[in-house]
Parts: sequence; C-alpha cells; structure tokens
Amino acid sequence: MGDLAYDSDISVVAALLADRARAAMLTALLDGRPLAAGELARVAGISAQTASSHLARMLDGGLVTVIKQGRHRYYSLRGPEIAQVIEALSRISPPVTVRSLKQSRDARRLHTARTCYDHLAGEAGVALFAALVDSGLIESDEPEVTEKGEERLGELGIDVARLRKGRRRFAAYCLDWTERRPHLSGAVGAALTERMIELGWFERGSTRRALTATEAGMRGLADSFGCILPQDA
Repeated sequence: MGDLAYDSDISVVAALLADRARAAMLTALLDGRPLAAGELARVAGISAQTASSHLARMLDGGLVTVIKQGRHRYYSLRGPEIAQVIEALSRISPPVTVRSLKQSRDARRLHTARTCYDHLAGEAGVALFAALVDSGLIESDEPEVTEKGEERLGELGIDVARLRKGRRRFAAYCLDWTERRPHLSGAVGAALTERMIELGWFERGSTRRALTATEAGMRGLADSFGCILPQDA
C-alpha cells in the first residue's frame, strides 16, 4: 500500500454524517440552542432509544456536546466549526423535496432569515454583510472590522476590543448555502446577531432557526448600517 495522500481521516466524520436521522438532528442543532434528546428524536422521526444511540455515537465522534440537568440531557453542536461543515455540505447536497404547504412556508422563512449556529444567515445575512462592506465598516477580502466599524458596533453595545481577545476567530464569513453569497460569521457575527435579537430587531418564529425582522429592526438596520432588507424578511 502506498503512502497516504492525506493527514486527516475524514471517513470517520463522514460515516457519522451519512445517516438521515443523525443529519436531521445535527441540522436542528444549527439553531444554536441546546435541545433535549426527546426533542431531537421527534425532529428525526425516530424512537427515544434510537436517538440516544445516535447521540452517543456523535458525542464520541466529537460532533456534539451534552449538558446534564437533573434527569435531562441537552445537546449542542461542539462548536462553530461543526456548523460550518454542515452548511458546506448543504451547498453541495440536493434540496429536500417539499411535500406540503407548511414545508414550503418553512423553507421560505429559512431562505429569508435564519440563524447559522449563532450568526445571521439567509437573505438578511447576505444583505447585512454586503451593507457592512459597502459602508466601510468591514473589509471584505479578509473580514476585518475597520475603525469606523468598531465605533458603529460600539454604539450598539458591542465591545469589539473584547471580542478580539477571545479564543474564537474574530471575524470570518460563510458562503450562505441558500444565497451562494457570504454572510458574516466569527465572534463579530455572533455578537452582532445576539445583540440584534436583544434589541428586538429580529424575532424567533415557530419554524426552527427562522428569524423575522421587525419594523424596529428594519429601521435599525437601515439607520446603523445602510442595510435595506426585502419586505418579507
């Protein structure tokens, strides 16, 4: 057998992802919020016992983490890098066949505005990233917050200097799987999304991961960043 032409055994992770139930649970966890094993079982359409087996495998494989609270266990993705892998796979995977009006509406909501783990994605995320670049608040080639951007974000209560000192990558962008254009990720993207939700600019809806821009959000995005969202965002 010849020398290996790679230094990472991606087959281990690929095997964990190559199951519809596990893929469904991981996609649900892209919401960024911990979910109980029972909730994940319902999402995947499997029994609680089967879900526990799948979650144990993903836990051993380093894809998820678990927090125990009494008799309950709450699972989350291990980190943003796992979310990036799932988003990347979504870009090269066939779409799910829509079989109902509800599925069609849910898909539209996710395309319009959603969380990608902990940062804004979809049409709204792409529009915001473009506005940040056009306004000179972020440099696009290697995403970096400019002095003007740091000041503007500071006005919203985001401590950019503190984010720079954290362990997480400061600023980055993801190629959005529905829009095929970038949205802002990294510590800055997460902090900005969290703050916009706190300010009531976006609200979480009944569709998992979906966000809806409020009237206050439309005004805030336009005033702060020059970002004009489509009316259905």
